[in-house]
Amino acid sequence: MIDTSLFCPDSVPVLWGILDPAIAPPLLYYSYLPIIVVSLLFGLLVLFADKASLRSRLLFWVSFVFSIYLLNELVHWVAVLVVHVHFAWQMTALIHVLLAVLIASFVTVYLYDRLPGWFGWAVALIFAPIIVATPTVFNIPAFDFSYCEGLNGPIWTYVYAVEILALLYIVAASILKSFRVPERARKWEALLLGFGSLLFLGMFTASNVVGDLTLTYDFNLFGPLGMVAFLTVISYLIVRYRAFNMRVLAAQMLIAGLVILLFAALFVRSIENVRYVLVGTLILVFILGWLLVRSVKREVEQRQRIEKLAHELEDTNERQETLIHFISHEVKGFLNKDMVSFAALAEGDLGPLPEQMKPFVQNALIQSREGANSVIGILQASNQKKGTVTYKKEPVDMKALAETWFNKVKPVADSKGLAFAFNADAGGAPYTITGDGAQLGDHVLRNVIENSVNYTPSGSVTVSLSKANGKVVFAVQDTGVGITPEDKKRLFTEGGRGKDSLKVNVHSTGYGLFIAKNIVEAHGGTIRAESDGPGKGSKFVIELPATA
Repeated sequence: MIDTSLFCPDSVPVLWGILDPAIAPPLLYYSYLPIIVVSLLFGLLVLFADKASLRSRLLFWVSFVFSIYLLNELVHWVAVLVVHVHFAWQMTALIHVLLAVLIASFVTVYLYDRLPGWFGWAVALIFAPIIVATPTVFNIPAFDFSYCEGLNGPIWTYVYAVEILALLYIVAASILKSFRVPERARKWEALLLGFGSLLFLGMFTASNVVGDLTLTYDFNLFGPLGMVAFLTVISYLIVRYRAFNMRVLAAQMLIAGLVILLFAALFVRSIENVRYVLVGTLILVFILGWLLVRSVKREVEQRQRIEKLAHELEDTNERQETLIHFISHEVKGFLNKDMVSFAALAEGDLGPLPEQMKPFVQNALIQSREGANSVIGILQASNQKKGTVTYKKEPVDMKALAETWFNKVKPVADSKGLAFAFNADAGGAPYTITGDGAQLGDHVLRNVIENSVNYTPSGSVTVSLSKANGKVVFAVQDTGVGITPEDKKRLFTEGGRGKDSLKVNVHSTGYGLFIAKNIVEAHGGTIRAESDGPGKGSKFVIELPATA
């Protein structure tokens, strides 16, 4: 036998033995339940869109605590057991203060990207009295069993003071931020956030104050509408100012809100109340639909501008490429003429040179070749980006190719006093691949060997050739300046010079290894760099599919 003395008057435990939904006002479920679902959904969408953001996390907690508040209010209305209603009344003051603090925190982080150092101490001081008073008569001094209602104690004066203080803080923070930012759009963003937060907390506080003063708690049904206004403002901030890194939230909320509100309308029992439901739904559709249309219109306009800019950029790039090719060909032509002239002088085609002129001519010849190679590299990189480079497919003897470029670079290594060696694994012959020998020699092997020589002030450079797992492996090991982890990340990118590379090699363009990587990959191979760090040398390894 159930002790009915534990029940609230005029209540019947028809749902799960503890709830009586018939006690509540007709519009309670339309006012509370859909707003609980919408606010939770909104908070979760924002949280999942930007989990790392403190702003997103705080907005989620605002929506979550507000939903807890509404559920706690539902217990006031529909709980049958007195103990449940009494507990709900006791928890209300704590939830009020928590919600006010969370909204103030959210506004602060939204406007200033952080919480000031004093904020935590202020929150602790605000919560201390309410935590101490919650289980005492200062919170609920008495309980009216005839109406199944708690009587608010002195602590509620403090609760309303905290909420009013939070309202004043939100207004002050928003106005102050609007004065501090120079952009007009950011001024409006701050003011709109303050307005939405003011509506939310203001309606929430006012409905409770009026309900307590008049003892007519139907006024509490209007308080949750402040959350709808708040979420509408946040949706506008998302659409207009890209808040929370979200672009489609307005559309998601519109659909979700419509589904929830229309579903709630199925449970309204009279035609008069159905009209209220439809009015609320119409307002939501109008506001969020208007925001959505504005957003789509703005997106279309931006896309049109982007397409126009893309065409203009494409034309500009094409003109730039043409200019680069023209200048590069002209410069390469002049450098080739210089190389021919200096080579003729150095080789004695025009007669023997005086001894004091020989070093000058040799140096001029080397610099002309380096300049020509730099221009060729820029042209090659440009052609690769445009996809106009073609490769021959013919047998290539990698050993002969490697020896050719080893011998060409050897005079430079000898002039620096480097120990320069070439090793080929005798058991790996033949070293045949299928590809473009000229491209591999001029832009890959030469580049890798010359880099090691140029970036090795003293010590040794060893060029090696081997075969492993059906691949020809070409490697260059040096004792040079080494590679930092930061430089290694951009080593094979366009223009990807090392941070201090120009201090060692003034002729570095940053295109050599970028070109080499593209050529190697076009041949089905790989290229990589290994180094233990600055001053510890480096090793470049190229692997290409062997054909024999």
